[in-house]
Amino acid sequence: MFGRDIDREPDAAKAYIGVVPQEINVNLFETCETILMNQAGYYGVPRKIAKGRAEKYLRALHLWDRRDDIARTLSGGMKRRLMIARALVHEPRLLMLDEPTAGVDIEIRRSMWDLMRDINDSGMTIILTTHYLEEAESLCRNIAIIDEGRIIENDKMVNVVSKLQREIFVLTLTEPVTAAPALNGYAVKLRNEYEIEVEVTNDRDLNALFETLSSSGVHISSMRTKANRLEELFMDLVAQKNQVPTDGG
Repeated sequence: MFGRDIDREPDAAKAYIGVVPQEINVNLFETCETILMNQAGYYGVPRKIAKGRAEKYLRALHLWDRRDDIARTLSGGMKRRLMIARALVHEPRLLMLDEPTAGVDIEIRRSMWDLMRDINDSGMTIILTTHYLEEAESLCRNIAIIDEGRIIENDKMVNVVSKLQREIFVLTLTEPVTAAPALNGYAVKLRNEYEIEVEVTNDRDLNALFETLSSSGVHISSMRTKANRLEELFMDLVAQKNQVPTDGG
């Protein structure tokens, strides 16, 4: 582990790692600041430095105003953020996060993403497990997709996403329609009078779609993807795996 033998130097090796488990495992009868100070002490961080780091990470995770509160009084999302602060206080070189944003509201989740990007840019390696595929695509350079205990993809993010054969876009129309417009080369579905779904395969680009829409007299006010790209890819991969051979093989 970063040049340290795990068997011969277990304490030194473990000092390079910060872990945030899925289950809440903080001491619920200590204050937030005390939890971080004690954690730093386990790794030999001097008290003066530990106090500064405790403030740094409690502020970064929006918990500084709760520093003197007993941990059991925190919400589930706050406890999860406290565990992240605890894992960072000794400033490890590898941070392992098991679904760190589960139960966290959208605003705090985004701020946690920003923090993860910042500490990753500073040189810390992060291993993240998550069911939020938007989170994985936004944060990760490399990704492994696991289905029923098997790794079915393991590559750089850009390479994995490039394997997606199609994307489905939801288009909001400026004028209502009663039926899905016929677009040559595209599968179109009517969602409601102001929205249509268009499937775009990877051999076509969005410019060609907009040209086709314009020539058909369809005008668009906004567009969004129906699902995250990794979600679409995951569903495609699972569907391919579950296909029953038709040739008797």
